[in-house]
Amino acid sequence: MAINVKKTIGYYLFALVYYISRLLPVKKKRVLCIMTHDDGEGSNVSLVAKALRKESQEYSFAFITKKDTMLVKSLADWRKTLTFFLIKPYQMARAEIILLDNIFLPFAYLRRRKGTKVVQLWHGTGTIKKFGQDVNTGKLKQLEKRANANITHLIVNSPAMKELYAGAFGVEKSCVYPIGLPKTDELLKRIHRFQRENRNSDKEEIYQKYRIPEQTKLVLYAPTFRDDEVDNPRIEKQVEEIVEGLPEGYVIGLRLHPFVAKNLDDLPVGDRVYQLSFEDDLNTLLMAADQLITDYSSIIFEYCLRLRPMIFFAYDYEAFSKQGRGFYYPYQSYVPGPVAYTGKEVCRLIQEEHFDAERMQSFIEENYHSLDGNATGRLIALLDSDT
Repeated sequence: MAINVKKTIGYYLFALVYYISRLLPVKKKRVLCIMTHDDGEGSNVSLVAKALRKESQEYSFAFITKKDTMLVKSLADWRKTLTFFLIKPYQMARAEIILLDNIFLPFAYLRRRKGTKVVQLWHGTGTIKKFGQDVNTGKLKQLEKRANANITHLIVNSPAMKELYAGAFGVEKSCVYPIGLPKTDELLKRIHRFQRENRNSDKEEIYQKYRIPEQTKLVLYAPTFRDDEVDNPRIEKQVEEIVEGLPEGYVIGLRLHPFVAKNLDDLPVGDRVYQLSFEDDLNTLLMAADQLITDYSSIIFEYCLRLRPMIFFAYDYEAFSKQGRGFYYPYQSYVPGPVAYTGKEVCRLIQEEHFDAERMQSFIEENYHSLDGNATGRLIALLDSDT
């Protein structure tokens, strides 16, 4: 990711308006929600905002969404772009709480106000592959570290992730709070409802919406995002390999990064492949799926709670290990399911429905501090405290 002149000018302009706005006092219970990765209702930031509204009507909210940043990058509407640079930094300067789900690089050019809490919720529940300060270089790495210096609270799932995330964000371990993530609460709520009622309403919703035959099993294919495949997706080959040998009674549901999905022209959809990439709520898809195929995606840290089979289709493992980001752990022994390197191997594993319950339970215990469904409550208590 190159930091070009146009972006740099934008960062300086944002900072200028921010510092002018700092002449005004912070507004109590004013929350700025920065949702540049996931602005859906089931995202971490959305769920915290919903909980704060429920706690007190005194909270007020402003938002910077993925749509806002895409509009600024495109310069498609100069009036809306100008409004962004006048209003958003003003809202940031007046906020008592700032919630983020991604790195927000304008933060590199400014300093948070004393007493303002900057809460990094991130968009992944965990990670296999390296990210942030552990993989970026040059100007981007410098800017990310400066931006992250404003973080007061970095929220993770377990103590095991504390040191890893502190290093990836370049912050002190004292800023990392292993209290669990809000979107895990929502998924646990649905799992418990399913167990209690013996009815999977999420599965019913997806099957009805996409007209998936009721008697078939849905295998969700959710590969990790690869930067070099945005404009030239190569996922068709992997999908074709799987479909070619897919056992009877199974269908594939695709969950691709939207940037990749919108550039797929000749994807075979219909009887056996369903395009689910544009569904807003990931939890609905996780509940609907009978199995998951992925590779290096953090989706496994959520789907593991379903206690259902996972297959790791690492078709480019060697290249990704050496030329990509690399991994924090020995890949084959760390992931909670069998690894396949060809579509043929994937289809065999689908048929077998192999599931190692003990290995899955160990993975959950290692990566979750608590599964009581009250991570959001702990975060609200933290925001209400002087910590």
